[in-house]
Amino acid sequence: MNLQLEKSSIKKQTAIQVTGSKSETNRLLLLQALYPNIEIKNISNSDDSQLMTKALASKNKVVDIHHAGTAMRFLTAFFALKQDRETILTGSKRMKERPIKILVDALNQLGAKITYQENEGYPPILIKGKKLTKHQVALSADVSSQYISALLLIASKLENGIELALKGKITSVPYIKMTLSLLNQIGIETQFENNKITVKPKNETQTVKKSLTVESDWSSASYFYSIVALSNVGTIIELASYKENSLQGDSALAKLYESFGVTTTFKNTTIILEKTKVISKNAIINFDLANAPDIAQTIAVSAFALGLKCDLTGLHTLKIKETDRLEALKTEIEKLGGTVNVTNNSLHLTAATSIKNDISISTYNDHRMAMAFAPLALKVPIEIEDYMVVSKSYPTFWEDLKSLGFQNKA
Repeated sequence: MNLQLEKSSIKKQTAIQVTGSKSETNRLLLLQALYPNIEIKNISNSDDSQLMTKALASKNKVVDIHHAGTAMRFLTAFFALKQDRETILTGSKRMKERPIKILVDALNQLGAKITYQENEGYPPILIKGKKLTKHQVALSADVSSQYISALLLIASKLENGIELALKGKITSVPYIKMTLSLLNQIGIETQFENNKITVKPKNETQTVKKSLTVESDWSSASYFYSIVALSNVGTIIELASYKENSLQGDSALAKLYESFGVTTTFKNTTIILEKTKVISKNAIINFDLANAPDIAQTIAVSAFALGLKCDLTGLHTLKIKETDRLEALKTEIEKLGGTVNVTNNSLHLTAATSIKNDISISTYNDHRMAMAFAPLALKVPIEIEDYMVVSKSYPTFWEDLKSLGFQNKA
């Protein structure tokens, strides 16, 4: 189904409660499965987190996680630990095109028994759970931090923990630090020095009952930053619940969107976004997003809508997401009249002088494509194809936009 967004204007001031972080939730769900005395509050209502919950509770041999990439990586490690259990972990057509070999090789180094059911290096995989007796492992660090986090999340359950040597430049360091911080919060000792991470073993009886509250999702906040950037000076959106010392890499938004004239004020657990100035058409948006690649789509669309030149680097992980996000961005922005060049790890947008009306945006089974392009309705009428794809991370997105003043019809 498609959603028609009419050209809209939004209220001067609005408040939104954003769902819990998918990244934090999925990490804590896995830790809760390993240490059941953990209590989690403000769990994400995303499809991915619901799929993660269901998969962790499943007794079936075949576990299908559909489009949930984080779940695929984390559950590969989780089921490798489950002694005397065989699991076939599979997913959507696109999931079967997303590489898993680096993680599988690392787990097999630790003593796991994981084999491919169709294509070498890709799901579905057959996992024969067993006791993992080794503790030293090395893997390439420049592809996806989720491979690293998957190993770290199960590390404390190994007899001798894990000593993880990372080869090459480390991608998305904040997500690794998020994982380590959550481990620390439940009493697991970790160390991260240079390119080596150590996690100490810990058995269940050593973990005290712990209640953890998930911070709201900063990736989801990005769309409201874009909306404020595209609005008139004086527009304010308040978002809850956030922390000034966030574990999430996408909290970089607060600093990055100053380049679009948006200031962020922290007040208790609320962030207040305000458009404080108009940005010159001669401005150039130039960011290295290696630590926050998930906000690249939002930033690129914001720059296009405001007629700004934009150069984004550090984006190599976007090639293996729900879609090839760089090529998808190029295709959809060029349909709107923009000019985009992409490489394997960068995007370069030429400043646009106009935006075409009534263009239908393809979403490629990618929630972030739908949400990143939605703010353009502040400039022109636009159509979003397969609009409910947003449920992957933010099921109430369209209702929240409506509360701001966006006009739409399905």
